[in-house]
Amino acid sequence: MPLFGNTFSPKKTPPRKCASLSNLHLLDRSTREIELGLEYGIPTMNLAGQSLKFENGQWVAESGNFTGDRREMQRLRKRNQQLEEENNLLRLKVDILLDMLSETTAESHLMEKELEELKNHSRRRK
Repeated sequence: MPLFGNTFSPKKTPPRKCASLSNLHLLDRSTREIELGLEYGIPTMNLAGQSLKFENGQWVAESGNFTGDRREMQRLRKRNQQLEEENNLLRLKVDILLDMLSETTAESHLMEKELEELKNHSRRRK
């Protein structure tokens, strides 16, 4: 028995005798569907009273139930776009007002400085 050797050596599993004992893989597709009931159809689900079906990798609303909701969705998207445009306009106005404020503040500081210089100059004359 080795002191530092590998003492764990699992036995190999015996090979399988046959891959499958079922002969269903020999049947054609239509027979398998009939025998096993593999005709599922389109997956559907119902969430909060709204029916959805799975098509092309996405959940899509079934046409009958969502006519009002589609209109509402279009209205909300349009309103969202209007609000985004208004928000962008308001941001632009705020930027312009900040620029005007900083310009006015700078002019005010310059005028105060000139006024102080004039006061100091007039005091020297006296």
